[in-house]
Amino acid sequence: MLRYFISLFVLSFSLLVTAQDKSIDLQPKDTVEYKEEYGLRVGADISRLIFSFIDEDYTGLELVGDYRLTQKLYLAAEIGNEEKTQTEDLGNTLIYNYTTSGSYFKAGVDINTYENWFGMNNAITLGGRYAVASFSQTLNDYNIYNSDRFFDDDFLPGASPGEEFSGLNASWLEFVVGIKAELFANIYMGMSARLGFLVTNKETDRFPNLWIPGFNKVTDGSNFGVSYNYSISYFIPLYKKSKKKRETPKSE
Repeated sequence: MLRYFISLFVLSFSLLVTAQDKSIDLQPKDTVEYKEEYGLRVGADISRLIFSFIDEDYTGLELVGDYRLTQKLYLAAEIGNEEKTQTEDLGNTLIYNYTTSGSYFKAGVDINTYENWFGMNNAITLGGRYAVASFSQTLNDYNIYNSDRFFDDDFLPGASPGEEFSGLNASWLEFVVGIKAELFANIYMGMSARLGFLVTNKETDRFPNLWIPGFNKVTDGSNFGVSYNYSISYFIPLYKKSKKKRETPKSE
């Protein structure tokens, strides 16, 4: 009988030592499945709407949108229409007054470089666009420099005021830096700066393209242009995808 108890004690002690050799993880396991919303965000450029009200020589509307493909990658596009009248003077003498009117479309991608907390969808983005514009220009009024000194005036009125040049078009590449922040549930405020590079620019021999819808001012001798965008948009959730919560590194 004593031999039986001694054997049972030795066996129990061996099992206890074996069990203590294995590390016991007392950390609670996170079994909650986290999901992020994916969908379409649509809105408008509010700066163009504001300038349309305060500037009688400008009318413009731009619609913006992006669609979330992955956690960081978005498809993005803008479509708009602009009309702008501009005047160039030399002292008190009119050189020309013209109106540019047309539409444009931009498409490309944005990459979100901002690491959001769970449940947030703010963005600091880097991206690119390929853009095309179709427009016309009307030379409302102009004066021509008088090289014949028989007349006293240095400038003479143009012979064909109100002449329209139609069928104009241009294309360009844009590098885009922007931010988007959620103000309220699914409502976002955004802004971006854009550096454009003209790829094609169809113009007439009689009057150059001095301003292109969506591109902005064309600088003489340079293919680069700068523009800005200030938008407000609404996010339409379409589906959710699981996201594994990033584990916090254990302190040594």
